[in-house]
Amino acid sequence: MAPPYETSAASESPAPVVTVDVTAASDLITSAGHRYVDVRTEEEMGKGHLHNSLNVPFMFITPQGREKNPLFVEHFSSLVSKEERVVVGCQSGKRSELACVDLMAAVSSSVINQWIDMSVVCV
Repeated sequence: MAPPYETSAASESPAPVVTVDVTAASDLITSAGHRYVDVRTEEEMGKGHLHNSLNVPFMFITPQGREKNPLFVEHFSSLVSKEERVVVGCQSGKRSELACVDLMAAVSSSVINQWIDMSVVCV
């Protein structure tokens, strides 16, 4: 298995990632107009995902284990404008938190991490 992912800002003190629960995230998406970006793999998305969500995998599953998507920020930036407000989610919250750290370091959009219980939010 690949070594655990470390952010490039590990030695610095990155801005804290705002984490919200499923209910708050749902309110942000439906009422406040936030865009939902799911950072799970395409295979995981195939098992269920939120309607109108974007998929930008943060990691890929390779024969060596999970490896970070080297083009994650570029792919994200090509789909989401810097002015948009975004909720980033995954299955457990770990990948989305790492993704938020990278996005906050590279993109000036407002990103919020969400932990998802797929049985509750998936439509």
